[in-house]
Amino acid sequence: MGDIGAGGAERGNVVSGARGPKSGATRSIGVLLYRGFSLLSIGVVPEIFQLANEIAKQQCNGGLLYDVKLYSAQGGDVECSSSVNVWTQECDTTKSGGFDALFIADGSDLTDVTRDERVRQWLRVTIPATKIVSGIGKAADLIDMMQLRPDSYHSGLLQLDSDASPTKIPTSRGNRYEPTKTALALIGWDLGPEAVRDISRKLSGNGFATLTPLIADARADTAIEKVRASARWLKENCNRPISVSDAVNISAMSERNFLRCFKQEIGVTPSEYLLQARLDLTSRMLAETDFSIDRIAKSCGWTNGDRLAKIFRRRFSLTPSEFRQCERRNS
Repeated sequence: MGDIGAGGAERGNVVSGARGPKSGATRSIGVLLYRGFSLLSIGVVPEIFQLANEIAKQQCNGGLLYDVKLYSAQGGDVECSSSVNVWTQECDTTKSGGFDALFIADGSDLTDVTRDERVRQWLRVTIPATKIVSGIGKAADLIDMMQLRPDSYHSGLLQLDSDASPTKIPTSRGNRYEPTKTALALIGWDLGPEAVRDISRKLSGNGFATLTPLIADARADTAIEKVRASARWLKENCNRPISVSDAVNISAMSERNFLRCFKQEIGVTPSEYLLQARLDLTSRMLAETDFSIDRIAKSCGWTNGDRLAKIFRRRFSLTPSEFRQCERRNS
């Protein structure tokens, strides 16, 4: 899979300021469906990527940029809440290598999916190897319940105003357009904002007028915006074994420029920001759960309990267990 915003050869310099996957690369896009899924929240995603493929083909004479595949527990026809059947592939762990982006539909029958061990195992294998996961409502709950992530998934590419308060920012649990925004954001990084505007215009003409306000969420025009987006991505993915190099790739900036701009805009280095995000998440899990230290360490991006213990002794002069006891005594 192509790295998001990775350096190297750009895909034909399609749009000024755009930095897509390496030349000739194809992004793998997965969409998980199930009986009764909401077509309103997820149905437009494949159409968005199809339009993006048409733009990429016209502008850079390349091959397929986005390879979209639909999945379900058993494969075959899956009926959505509007009684429309969609053909899908089976969730097969032996053929799953992760995706550049995975979209999980929301809907009334998601509870049935949680009981299907094939889907659960497929997600356990697929999500750790996937770069972006977008799920709303019960889809986010499914990921939480399986403890694949302490918090609900959000796109690391969405551009939100720096002064937006938590009450103003729509989360992936409450915003049914989250998959659409994530798809547009990824295309914006690959092909540039003009491609996003073009896609939105075409979809608006086909009855998707609600997409127009989402254009701003897919922009990545300035270094400051890219740094802020990377900072959000670090915070939202700190539970995974990511590194600052991954954030550099997300930013589509040179490493030197990224490090300089990040320190200037955020106030700390990316390494310190990632460390603090992991410490905050770890502290909450120690105080609020009874999970083992090793399990918390793996859930917060520390790899193992020994590394977590070293960090805590260095930062707090306490072991994780001692920190947990102190937090509970003071609560």
